[in-house]
Amino acid sequence: MNDENLQMLSCMKIAIVHDWLVVYAGAERVLEQILQLFPDADLFSIIDFLPVQQRAFLHNRKVTTSFIQNVPYARTKYRAYLALMPIAVEQFDLSGYDVVISSSYAVAKGVLTGPDQVHISYVHSPIRYAWDMQHQYLQESNFGSLKSWIAKIILHYIRQWDYRTANGVDDFIANSHFIARRIKKVYGRESTVIYPPVDISAFTFSDTKGDYYLTASRLVPYKKIDLIVEAFSAMPDKQLVVIGDGPDYGKIAAKAADNIHLLGYQSSDSLKSHMQKARAFVFAAEEDFGIIPVEAQACGTPVIAFGKGGVLETVLGATVDHPTGVFFEAQTVESIVNAVHRFENIESKMQPALCRDNAMRFSVSRFRYEFSTHVKLTLNRIRSQYNGWKDVV
Repeated sequence: MNDENLQMLSCMKIAIVHDWLVVYAGAERVLEQILQLFPDADLFSIIDFLPVQQRAFLHNRKVTTSFIQNVPYARTKYRAYLALMPIAVEQFDLSGYDVVISSSYAVAKGVLTGPDQVHISYVHSPIRYAWDMQHQYLQESNFGSLKSWIAKIILHYIRQWDYRTANGVDDFIANSHFIARRIKKVYGRESTVIYPPVDISAFTFSDTKGDYYLTASRLVPYKKIDLIVEAFSAMPDKQLVVIGDGPDYGKIAAKAADNIHLLGYQSSDSLKSHMQKARAFVFAAEEDFGIIPVEAQACGTPVIAFGKGGVLETVLGATVDHPTGVFFEAQTVESIVNAVHRFENIESKMQPALCRDNAMRFSVSRFRYEFSTHVKLTLNRIRSQYNGWKDVV
Protein backbone atom coordinates (compact mmCIF):
# COMPACT_ATOMS: atom_id res chain seq x y z
CA MET A 1 0.00 0.00 0.00
CA ASN A 2 1.33 3.47 -0.74
CA ASP A 3 2.25 5.55 2.30
CA GLU A 4 -0.71 7.91 1.91
CA ASN A 5 -3.31 5.14 1.90
CA LEU A 6 -1.55 3.27 4.72
CA GLN A 7 -1.65 6.34 6.96
CA MET A 8 -5.32 6.86 6.22
CA LEU A 9 -6.23 3.34 7.37
CA SER A 10 -3.80 2.95 10.26
CA CYS A 11 -6.39 4.08 12.81
CA MET A 12 -8.85 1.34 11.83
CA LYS A 13 -9.07 -2.19 13.17
CA ILE A 14 -9.22 -4.63 10.25
CA ALA A 15 -10.13 -8.31 9.99
CA ILE A 16 -9.28 -10.47 6.98
CA VAL A 17 -11.36 -13.62 6.41
CA HIS A 18 -10.24 -16.43 4.07
CA ASP A 19 -12.16 -19.62 3.25
CA TRP A 20 -9.59 -22.25 4.18
CA LEU A 21 -5.83 -22.60 4.37
CA VAL A 22 -4.72 -25.97 3.06
CA VAL A 23 -2.36 -25.14 0.18
CA TYR A 24 -0.54 -22.10 -1.19
CA ALA A 25 -2.36 -21.62 -4.51
CA GLY A 26 -3.96 -18.83 -6.53
CA ALA A 27 -6.36 -17.50 -3.88
CA GLU A 28 -3.59 -17.58 -1.29
CA ARG A 29 -1.40 -15.42 -3.53
CA VAL A 30 -4.11 -12.78 -3.39
CA LEU A 31 -4.40 -13.24 0.37
CA GLU A 32 -0.63 -12.83 0.67
CA GLN A 33 -0.76 -9.37 -0.88
CA ILE A 34 -3.77 -8.30 1.18
CA LEU A 35 -1.92 -9.36 4.34
CA GLN A 36 1.08 -7.30 3.30
CA LEU A 37 -1.13 -4.29 2.64
CA PHE A 38 -2.65 -4.59 6.13
CA PRO A 39 0.15 -5.93 8.36
CA ASP A 40 -1.76 -5.28 11.59
CA ALA A 41 -4.98 -7.00 10.48
CA ASP A 42 -6.21 -10.18 12.18
CA LEU A 43 -6.69 -13.28 10.06
CA PHE A 44 -9.61 -15.72 10.22
CA SER A 45 -10.08 -18.99 8.29
CA ILE A 46 -12.48 -21.95 8.54
CA ILE A 47 -9.50 -24.30 8.88
CA ASP A 48 -5.72 -23.96 8.79
CA PHE A 49 -3.76 -27.02 7.72
CA LEU A 50 -1.13 -25.25 5.62
CA PRO A 51 2.05 -27.34 5.45
CA VAL A 52 5.03 -25.85 7.27
CA GLN A 53 6.95 -25.33 4.01
CA GLN A 54 4.10 -23.21 2.57
CA ARG A 55 3.45 -20.93 5.56
CA ALA A 56 6.12 -18.29 4.93
CA PHE A 57 3.66 -15.84 3.36
CA LEU A 58 1.77 -15.65 6.68
CA HIS A 59 4.87 -14.26 8.45
CA ASN A 60 3.97 -16.13 11.66
CA ARG A 61 0.59 -14.43 11.80
CA LYS A 62 -1.89 -16.07 14.16
CA VAL A 63 -4.88 -17.63 12.38
CA THR A 64 -8.23 -17.83 14.16
CA THR A 65 -10.04 -20.95 12.95
CA SER A 66 -13.57 -22.33 13.34
CA PHE A 67 -14.84 -25.43 15.15
CA ILE A 68 -14.36 -27.42 11.92
CA GLN A 69 -10.61 -27.30 12.60
CA ASN A 70 -11.14 -29.89 15.34
CA VAL A 71 -13.75 -32.24 13.86
CA PRO A 72 -12.70 -35.75 12.77
CA TYR A 73 -10.84 -36.03 9.45
CA ALA A 74 -11.00 -32.25 8.87
CA ARG A 75 -7.43 -32.20 7.56
CA THR A 76 -8.18 -34.47 4.60
CA LYS A 77 -11.98 -34.42 4.31
CA TYR A 78 -12.78 -30.78 5.04
CA ARG A 79 -14.95 -30.41 1.92
CA ALA A 80 -17.27 -33.05 3.36
CA TYR A 81 -18.22 -30.46 6.01
CA LEU A 82 -19.51 -27.95 3.45
CA ALA A 83 -22.99 -28.02 4.99
CA LEU A 84 -21.50 -26.86 8.32
CA MET A 85 -19.34 -24.10 6.87
CA PRO A 86 -22.06 -21.39 6.77
CA ILE A 87 -22.60 -21.98 10.51
CA ALA A 88 -18.84 -22.03 11.11
CA VAL A 89 -18.11 -18.73 9.34
CA GLU A 90 -21.00 -17.03 11.16
CA GLN A 91 -19.39 -17.93 14.50
CA PHE A 92 -16.43 -15.61 13.95
CA ASP A 93 -16.92 -12.66 16.30
CA LEU A 94 -15.91 -9.66 14.20
CA SER A 95 -17.86 -7.09 16.22
CA GLY A 96 -14.70 -5.29 17.33
CA TYR A 97 -13.49 -4.45 13.81
CA ASP A 98 -14.09 -1.33 11.72
CA VAL A 99 -13.39 -3.03 8.37
CA VAL A 100 -13.78 -6.65 7.29
CA ILE A 101 -12.10 -7.85 4.08
CA SER A 102 -13.12 -11.32 2.91
CA SER A 103 -11.21 -13.36 0.34
CA SER A 104 -13.96 -15.68 -0.84
CA TYR A 105 -14.47 -18.57 -3.23
CA ALA A 106 -16.83 -20.44 -0.90
CA VAL A 107 -18.24 -19.09 2.37
CA ALA A 108 -15.91 -16.32 3.63
CA LYS A 109 -18.18 -13.57 2.33
CA GLY A 110 -20.94 -14.84 4.68
CA VAL A 111 -19.39 -13.48 7.89
CA LEU A 112 -21.71 -11.44 10.10
CA THR A 113 -21.08 -7.69 10.28
CA GLY A 114 -23.02 -4.79 11.77
CA PRO A 115 -24.29 -1.49 10.32
CA ASP A 116 -21.24 0.42 11.63
CA GLN A 117 -18.78 -1.93 9.94
CA VAL A 118 -17.69 -2.02 6.31
CA HIS A 119 -17.41 -5.40 4.59
CA ILE A 120 -15.41 -5.51 1.34
CA SER A 121 -15.38 -8.91 -0.36
CA TYR A 122 -12.78 -9.95 -2.94
CA VAL A 123 -14.59 -12.74 -4.77
CA HIS A 124 -12.56 -15.34 -6.64
CA SER A 125 -15.92 -16.86 -7.55
CA PRO A 126 -19.34 -17.47 -6.05
CA ILE A 127 -19.40 -21.10 -4.89
CA ARG A 128 -18.85 -22.79 -8.26
CA TYR A 129 -20.22 -26.23 -7.39
CA ALA A 130 -23.37 -24.74 -5.87
CA TRP A 131 -24.29 -22.52 -8.83
CA ASP A 132 -23.68 -22.92 -12.57
CA MET A 133 -21.15 -25.77 -12.18
CA GLN A 134 -23.35 -27.95 -9.95
CA HIS A 135 -24.16 -30.48 -12.66
CA GLN A 136 -20.50 -30.87 -13.66
CA TYR A 137 -19.50 -31.27 -10.00
CA LEU A 138 -22.10 -34.00 -9.38
CA GLN A 139 -21.16 -35.82 -12.57
CA GLU A 140 -17.44 -35.82 -11.75
CA SER A 141 -18.09 -36.88 -8.14
CA ASN A 142 -19.64 -40.19 -9.29
CA PHE A 143 -22.05 -40.26 -6.37
CA GLY A 144 -24.58 -43.02 -6.08
CA SER A 145 -28.26 -42.17 -6.32
CA LEU A 146 -28.77 -41.53 -2.58
CA LYS A 147 -25.56 -39.51 -2.13
CA SER A 148 -26.40 -37.51 -5.24
CA TRP A 149 -29.78 -36.47 -3.85
CA ILE A 150 -28.26 -35.60 -0.47
CA ALA A 151 -25.67 -33.45 -2.26
CA LYS A 152 -28.40 -31.71 -4.27
CA ILE A 153 -30.34 -30.88 -1.09
CA ILE A 154 -27.23 -29.52 0.60
CA LEU A 155 -26.29 -27.42 -2.44
CA HIS A 156 -29.84 -26.04 -2.60
CA TYR A 157 -29.50 -24.89 1.00
CA ILE A 158 -26.02 -23.45 0.28
CA ARG A 159 -27.42 -21.42 -2.65
CA GLN A 160 -30.12 -19.91 -0.47
CA TRP A 161 -27.60 -19.01 2.22
CA ASP A 162 -25.09 -17.67 -0.31
CA TYR A 163 -27.65 -15.40 -1.96
CA ARG A 164 -28.96 -14.08 1.35
CA THR A 165 -25.53 -13.28 2.78
CA ALA A 166 -24.63 -11.16 -0.25
CA ASN A 167 -26.71 -8.44 1.45
CA GLY A 168 -24.08 -8.28 4.18
CA VAL A 169 -21.38 -7.19 1.73
CA ASP A 170 -20.97 -3.43 1.24
CA ASP A 171 -18.65 -3.68 -1.75
CA PHE A 172 -17.78 -6.51 -4.15
CA ILE A 173 -14.47 -6.89 -5.96
CA ALA A 174 -14.28 -9.51 -8.74
CA ASN A 175 -11.07 -11.15 -9.90
CA SER A 176 -12.12 -10.88 -13.58
CA HIS A 177 -14.94 -9.56 -15.74
CA PHE A 178 -16.05 -13.19 -16.10
CA ILE A 179 -16.57 -13.39 -12.33
CA ALA A 180 -18.16 -9.92 -12.28
CA ARG A 181 -20.83 -11.30 -14.63
CA ARG A 182 -21.27 -14.33 -12.35
CA ILE A 183 -21.64 -12.04 -9.31
CA LYS A 184 -24.26 -9.99 -11.16
CA LYS A 185 -26.22 -13.09 -12.15
CA VAL A 186 -25.99 -14.83 -8.76
CA TYR A 187 -26.24 -11.91 -6.32
CA GLY A 188 -27.71 -9.16 -8.50
CA ARG A 189 -24.81 -6.88 -7.49
CA GLU A 190 -22.28 -4.81 -9.40
CA SER A 191 -18.57 -5.29 -8.69
CA THR A 192 -15.22 -3.72 -9.45
CA VAL A 193 -12.67 -5.86 -11.31
CA ILE A 194 -9.18 -6.04 -9.82
CA TYR A 195 -7.12 -8.79 -11.41
CA PRO A 196 -5.12 -11.08 -9.07
CA PRO A 197 -1.40 -10.43 -8.62
CA VAL A 198 1.05 -12.49 -10.66
CA ASP A 199 4.70 -12.46 -9.63
CA ILE A 200 6.00 -11.61 -13.09
CA SER A 201 9.52 -11.02 -11.73
CA ALA A 202 9.79 -14.69 -10.77
CA PHE A 203 9.48 -15.79 -14.42
CA THR A 204 12.50 -15.13 -16.62
CA PHE A 205 11.85 -14.05 -20.18
CA SER A 206 13.27 -16.18 -22.99
CA ASP A 207 12.94 -15.79 -26.75
CA THR A 208 14.64 -19.13 -27.43
CA LYS A 209 12.01 -21.83 -27.85
CA GLY A 210 12.17 -25.60 -28.16
CA ASP A 211 10.05 -27.93 -30.27
CA TYR A 212 7.68 -29.17 -27.54
CA TYR A 213 4.33 -28.02 -26.19
CA LEU A 214 3.75 -27.82 -22.45
CA THR A 215 0.85 -28.21 -20.05
CA ALA A 216 1.10 -28.11 -16.26
CA SER A 217 -1.53 -28.53 -13.59
CA ARG A 218 -2.76 -30.59 -10.71
CA LEU A 219 -4.20 -33.67 -12.43
CA VAL A 220 -7.86 -33.40 -11.45
CA PRO A 221 -10.91 -33.78 -13.72
CA TYR A 222 -11.87 -30.15 -14.33
CA LYS A 223 -8.37 -29.25 -15.56
CA LYS A 224 -9.05 -31.47 -18.61
CA ILE A 225 -5.44 -32.60 -18.95
CA ASP A 226 -6.74 -35.91 -20.28
CA LEU A 227 -8.21 -34.10 -23.31
CA ILE A 228 -4.90 -32.39 -24.03
CA VAL A 229 -3.09 -35.74 -23.85
CA GLU A 230 -5.64 -37.39 -26.13
CA ALA A 231 -5.33 -34.54 -28.63
CA PHE A 232 -1.54 -34.74 -28.80
CA SER A 233 -1.67 -38.54 -28.94
CA ALA A 234 -3.58 -37.97 -32.18
CA MET A 235 -0.71 -35.75 -33.44
CA PRO A 236 2.32 -38.08 -33.18
CA ASP A 237 4.60 -35.58 -34.94
CA LYS A 238 4.26 -33.12 -32.01
CA GLN A 239 5.85 -33.44 -28.58
CA LEU A 240 3.89 -32.69 -25.39
CA VAL A 241 5.38 -32.34 -21.90
CA VAL A 242 2.96 -32.75 -18.97
CA ILE A 243 4.00 -31.49 -15.53
CA GLY A 244 1.88 -32.25 -12.47
CA ASP A 245 0.52 -34.97 -10.26
CA GLY A 246 -2.88 -35.83 -8.85
CA PRO A 247 -5.66 -38.43 -8.71
CA ASP A 248 -6.04 -38.56 -12.52
CA TYR A 249 -2.39 -39.43 -13.17
CA GLY A 250 -3.07 -43.10 -13.89
CA LYS A 251 -5.97 -42.39 -16.23
CA ILE A 252 -3.95 -39.81 -18.13
CA ALA A 253 -0.87 -42.03 -18.36
CA ALA A 254 -3.00 -44.77 -19.90
CA LYS A 255 -4.02 -42.40 -22.71
CA ALA A 256 -0.51 -41.12 -23.44
CA ALA A 257 1.20 -42.08 -26.69
CA ASP A 258 4.98 -42.18 -27.17
CA ASN A 259 5.13 -38.45 -27.96
CA ILE A 260 3.68 -37.56 -24.53
CA HIS A 261 6.19 -37.06 -21.71
CA LEU A 262 4.64 -37.18 -18.22
CA LEU A 263 7.13 -35.73 -15.75
CA GLY A 264 4.92 -35.84 -12.66
CA TYR A 265 5.51 -33.28 -9.94
CA GLN A 266 8.39 -30.90 -10.66
CA SER A 267 10.01 -28.15 -8.65
CA SER A 268 9.06 -24.56 -9.43
CA ASP A 269 12.48 -24.02 -11.03
CA SER A 270 11.96 -26.99 -13.33
CA LEU A 271 8.47 -25.79 -14.25
CA LYS A 272 9.79 -22.32 -15.08
CA SER A 273 12.61 -23.76 -17.18
CA HIS A 274 10.20 -25.89 -19.22
CA MET A 275 7.85 -22.92 -19.54
CA GLN A 276 10.59 -20.66 -20.90
CA LYS A 277 11.56 -23.12 -23.63
CA ALA A 278 8.11 -24.38 -24.63
CA ARG A 279 6.78 -23.65 -28.08
CA ALA A 280 3.38 -22.90 -26.50
CA PHE A 281 1.53 -23.57 -23.26
CA VAL A 282 -1.75 -25.53 -23.59
CA PHE A 283 -4.58 -24.77 -21.17
CA ALA A 284 -7.95 -26.56 -21.34
CA ALA A 285 -9.70 -25.62 -18.08
CA GLU A 286 -12.47 -23.09 -17.57
CA GLU A 287 -10.93 -20.91 -14.88
CA ASP A 288 -12.21 -17.80 -13.15
CA PHE A 289 -8.91 -16.05 -13.86
CA GLY A 290 -6.13 -18.58 -14.45
CA ILE A 291 -2.69 -17.52 -13.21
CA ILE A 292 -0.56 -20.05 -15.08
CA PRO A 293 -1.35 -18.74 -18.61
CA VAL A 294 -0.10 -15.34 -17.41
CA GLU A 295 3.04 -16.94 -16.01
CA ALA A 296 3.66 -18.65 -19.36
CA GLN A 297 3.36 -15.33 -21.18
CA ALA A 298 5.75 -13.78 -18.65
CA CYS A 299 8.29 -16.32 -19.92
CA GLY A 300 7.61 -15.14 -23.48
CA THR A 301 5.57 -18.26 -24.27
CA PRO A 302 2.26 -18.02 -26.17
CA VAL A 303 -0.85 -19.85 -24.98
CA ILE A 304 -3.34 -22.21 -26.63
CA ALA A 305 -6.42 -22.08 -24.39
CA PHE A 306 -10.07 -23.00 -24.06
CA GLY A 307 -11.88 -19.80 -24.96
CA LYS A 308 -14.03 -19.35 -21.89
CA GLY A 309 -13.56 -17.75 -18.49
CA GLY A 310 -10.82 -15.43 -17.32
CA VAL A 311 -8.31 -16.53 -19.96
CA LEU A 312 -10.20 -14.41 -22.50
CA GLU A 313 -9.02 -11.40 -20.49
CA THR A 314 -5.40 -12.49 -20.00
CA VAL A 315 -4.51 -13.83 -23.46
CA LEU A 316 -4.74 -11.76 -26.65
CA GLY A 317 -6.37 -13.93 -29.31
CA ALA A 318 -5.65 -14.28 -33.00
CA THR A 319 -8.11 -11.54 -33.98
CA VAL A 320 -5.82 -8.74 -32.72
CA ASP A 321 -2.74 -7.35 -34.48
CA HIS A 322 -0.27 -8.69 -31.91
CA PRO A 323 -1.72 -11.94 -30.51
CA THR A 324 -0.26 -13.86 -27.59
CA GLY A 325 -2.28 -17.02 -28.16
CA VAL A 326 -5.19 -18.77 -29.81
CA PHE A 327 -8.43 -20.10 -28.38
CA PHE A 328 -10.35 -23.31 -29.01
CA GLU A 329 -14.13 -23.33 -28.88
CA ALA A 330 -14.94 -26.57 -27.04
CA GLN A 331 -13.35 -28.91 -24.52
CA THR A 332 -12.94 -31.67 -27.09
CA VAL A 333 -10.00 -33.46 -28.69
CA GLU A 334 -10.95 -32.21 -32.18
CA SER A 335 -11.14 -28.60 -31.03
CA ILE A 336 -7.69 -28.76 -29.41
CA VAL A 337 -6.15 -30.36 -32.50
CA ASN A 338 -7.61 -27.64 -34.72
CA ALA A 339 -6.32 -24.93 -32.37
CA VAL A 340 -2.77 -26.34 -32.47
CA HIS A 341 -2.86 -26.27 -36.26
CA ARG A 342 -4.16 -22.69 -36.27
CA PHE A 343 -1.43 -21.71 -33.82
CA GLU A 344 1.27 -23.11 -36.07
CA ASN A 345 -0.14 -21.20 -39.05
CA ILE A 346 0.26 -17.84 -37.26
CA GLU A 347 3.07 -18.71 -34.84
CA SER A 348 5.41 -16.12 -36.36
CA LYS A 349 3.05 -13.32 -35.26
CA MET A 350 3.34 -14.31 -31.58
CA GLN A 351 6.54 -12.61 -30.57
CA PRO A 352 7.91 -13.59 -27.15
CA ALA A 353 8.50 -9.96 -26.16
CA LEU A 354 4.83 -9.13 -26.79
CA CYS A 355 3.76 -12.07 -24.63
CA ARG A 356 5.90 -10.70 -21.80
CA ASP A 357 4.51 -7.18 -22.26
CA ASN A 358 0.95 -8.51 -22.04
CA ALA A 359 1.74 -10.37 -18.81
CA MET A 360 2.98 -7.16 -17.20
CA ARG A 361 -0.65 -5.99 -16.98
CA PHE A 362 -1.10 -8.38 -14.03
CA SER A 363 1.90 -7.50 -11.85
CA VAL A 364 1.97 -7.50 -8.04
CA SER A 365 2.63 -3.75 -7.86
CA ARG A 366 -0.43 -3.07 -10.02
CA PHE A 367 -2.62 -5.20 -7.72
CA ARG A 368 -1.34 -3.52 -4.58
CA TYR A 369 -1.99 -0.05 -5.93
CA GLU A 370 -5.46 -0.85 -7.30
CA PHE A 371 -6.59 -2.74 -4.18
CA SER A 372 -5.39 -0.18 -1.63
CA THR A 373 -6.84 2.69 -3.66
CA HIS A 374 -10.16 0.90 -4.01
CA VAL A 375 -10.41 0.23 -0.27
CA LYS A 376 -9.76 3.91 0.46
CA LEU A 377 -12.35 5.08 -2.10
CA THR A 378 -14.92 2.59 -0.81
CA LEU A 379 -14.52 3.75 2.78
CA ASN A 380 -14.85 7.38 1.71
CA ARG A 381 -17.96 6.58 -0.32
CA ILE A 382 -19.59 4.85 2.63
CA ARG A 383 -18.59 7.68 4.94
CA SER A 384 -20.36 10.15 2.66
CA GLN A 385 -23.52 8.03 2.86
CA TYR A 386 -23.49 7.51 6.63
CA ASN A 387 -22.63 10.49 8.82
CA GLY A 388 -20.33 9.71 11.71
CA TRP A 389 -18.40 6.88 10.06
CA LYS A 390 -14.60 7.14 10.27
CA ASP A 391 -13.06 9.80 8.00
CA VAL A 392 -10.25 8.48 5.79
CA VAL A 393 -10.08 11.41 3.37
